[in-house]
Amino acid sequence: MNQNYQIATLAGGCFWCLEAVFDELNGVISVESGYAGGHVANPSYRAVCNGDTGHAEVIQVTFDPALLEFRDLLRVFFTIHDPTTLNRQGGDVGTQYRSAIFYHDDEQKRAAEEIIAEINAEKMWPNPIVTEVSKMDKFYVAEDYHQEYYANNPFQPYCMAVVAPKVTKFRKHFTERLKKQAAPPP
Repeated sequence: MNQNYQIATLAGGCFWCLEAVFDELNGVISVESGYAGGHVANPSYRAVCNGDTGHAEVIQVTFDPALLEFRDLLRVFFTIHDPTTLNRQGGDVGTQYRSAIFYHDDEQKRAAEEIIAEINAEKMWPNPIVTEVSKMDKFYVAEDYHQEYYANNPFQPYCMAVVAPKVTKFRKHFTERLKKQAAPPP
């Protein structure tokens, strides 16, 4: 990995949704779906879905801070999911679907807390943000079939009903931040 790249670890419901959006964000080098924030080593998707591990579905984003600041990455994050619902995103319910930022250093922690305060003050959402801000401990890569799930399964019903609208919302609100190869907003 390029030593100038940084890592962000985010949870905002189903990792398929977040991965699909961040794959299209200019400055993002790679996105990997996985699990973090729990107490079980090497969890499986089934165990995480059962809610027994304490882990959240997360994405680990490698990004180039020369092209994308962490604060801007968080602005996208807070736009594409509802950070005001505790342990829930739409029909996905449980701690594994919580909204969380797992910071990698004090600078990320400070930026996350500042952005949350700004968004609450702006009243971007009608209710206060409940996003957890926790120190990153261990990231576990999700099973292979979860990687690039939306790209590989765009016509799967969940992808069409849940993931695609988030991608469309991102494209609409962040047109200037799309990677060149990303399709223009509909």
